[in-house]
Amino acid sequence: MSSFRIVPPGFELDGRPLRVLSGALHYFRVLPEQWPHRLRMLRAMGLNCVETYVPWNLHEPRPGRFDFTGIADVEAFLTASTEAGLYAIVRPSPYICAEWENGGLPWWLLADREVRLRVSDAAYLAHVRRWYDELLPRLAAHQVTRGGNVLMMQVENEYGSYGSDTVYLDGLRTMMRERGVDVPLFTSDGPEDAPLTGGTLTGAIATVNFGSHPEDAFAELARLRPDDPPMCMEFWCGWFDHWGEKRALRDPADAADTLRRILACGASVNVYMAHGGTSFGTWAGANRGGPAHDGPYQPMVTSYDYDAPIDERGAPTPKFWAFREVLTEFAEAPPPQPEPLPPLLPPSRVELTDSVRLFDLLDAIATPAVHSPVPPSFEDLGLAHGLAHYEAHVPGPRVEYPLVLEGLADRAHVYLDGQPLAVLERDEEDDLPQISVGPSGSRLELLVESMGRVNYGPRLGDRKGVAAVRHGQQYVHGWTVRTVPLGGPLADLPWAASATATAGQRPGPVFHRAALEVTEPRDGYLAVPGGAKGYVWVNGFCLGRYWERGPQRTLYLPWPLLRRGRNEIVVLELDGLRDRFVEIRDEADLD
Repeated sequence: MSSFRIVPPGFELDGRPLRVLSGALHYFRVLPEQWPHRLRMLRAMGLNCVETYVPWNLHEPRPGRFDFTGIADVEAFLTASTEAGLYAIVRPSPYICAEWENGGLPWWLLADREVRLRVSDAAYLAHVRRWYDELLPRLAAHQVTRGGNVLMMQVENEYGSYGSDTVYLDGLRTMMRERGVDVPLFTSDGPEDAPLTGGTLTGAIATVNFGSHPEDAFAELARLRPDDPPMCMEFWCGWFDHWGEKRALRDPADAADTLRRILACGASVNVYMAHGGTSFGTWAGANRGGPAHDGPYQPMVTSYDYDAPIDERGAPTPKFWAFREVLTEFAEAPPPQPEPLPPLLPPSRVELTDSVRLFDLLDAIATPAVHSPVPPSFEDLGLAHGLAHYEAHVPGPRVEYPLVLEGLADRAHVYLDGQPLAVLERDEEDDLPQISVGPSGSRLELLVESMGRVNYGPRLGDRKGVAAVRHGQQYVHGWTVRTVPLGGPLADLPWAASATATAGQRPGPVFHRAALEVTEPRDGYLAVPGGAKGYVWVNGFCLGRYWERGPQRTLYLPWPLLRRGRNEIVVLELDGLRDRFVEIRDEADLD
């Protein structure tokens, strides 16, 4: 058993000074078979600690239904980090941000419109208690005080950038202590007066998050929290990417210079991210633009490479070597050499040989129909992410009026009497033509796709679907809705359905299938060169979303998903595939 404590101006482990040299690596963005390698890469960079968030929504996908298996086995990850010779920092906040879907908060919290997030709301805290009852005893067993490697845990994440409910923060701290957490607790916020006064807590050390100007950041921390040791809990050495925007990159020499200055201040550090990984499936989050975070919607790409020193595949980058040089100056012993990576899959073109239209499969793969006078949200429908098919009758006859979608989140294919009318995106709800209706009325269909829920700022709690539809000033009522969940494992599809249904007659999204022959499972990168927008599964596992607007052009394909021989690739193309093949490439294209 060990004792880790705060002894200003730093930390002590068993009575000896310890400078925490940590790197962020999220277990939920890396397949479990690859955890040991990625953790050894942290050691090779010169770090002595790994930091990870814990995403509530991954572990409790439905109320009271918990999952700590596979990629969600946080205890196995902590054991692997111990075996790699690393201490650990765990951030089990209900909210994590992390450019992760809904900031880690479960989507089903939004089904109850009375629940208030991230405050001392009784209904919200009841859910948190149930979650902590499951989570915290698992984490507590890995604390250094019990023979494990966890040095400290976070109370809440960047709360000062959101609110100032100290009753809420104190309640979280009490819950943690009551459930066996006895290592030091901390908060992390921006190095400004508002975050450091609204988001901190007596009895939990305050740490700061920044990407530059460490001297100024630590001076502000010392001014407002003079008894806390200097620590940068998130040194932003890279950045995240949104669909349709230029990729964010940071010069390795500039990042290394800032790291050296952090350590020259006598501070501890957590490199965010040391290894970013991948937001598989539909786990990528979203932002809202503008200084108040209430501007245009900005969904995240699938890759969370983050321009980190260890890239998405786990390979060292120039930033890795620059950081290793700096960290070696401050480490107790020289770090081990990074191990070489095996070769990638050979480049190839794989033909998509089978196809079936989504509309031909609705009876087989969609949930039972729900009838409602107004369009229900995804949360009302019990849908985490995917597609919702809304259908209603517009009475006639009537002359031309504008068709208006209100509160679209996030993208809709609009059909009138079976024919495509438009594809609309969030923030563009009014860009529809005026339509007239014949004597017998018209059938209106919306196929609504969700992207990531907002993960940061005052617009947290982002519901999906469509709020209302108007023809002129009149609301369209009487909706029938069926949903198609996406992002999770893909069930077997009836590929013969189009042979006897409406293939070639009914427009809309199409599933395509290919067979990839593999001699030896290895990493690769998968591209859909002729695709506009869609999803890819490999052997039933969803790699994530692709979108022709970039910047990301390839999806990382990890070797554990493959097997010797035949492997199934399924593509769901939403807007229309121009070329019937996918490509396996030996280089990432994220720019």
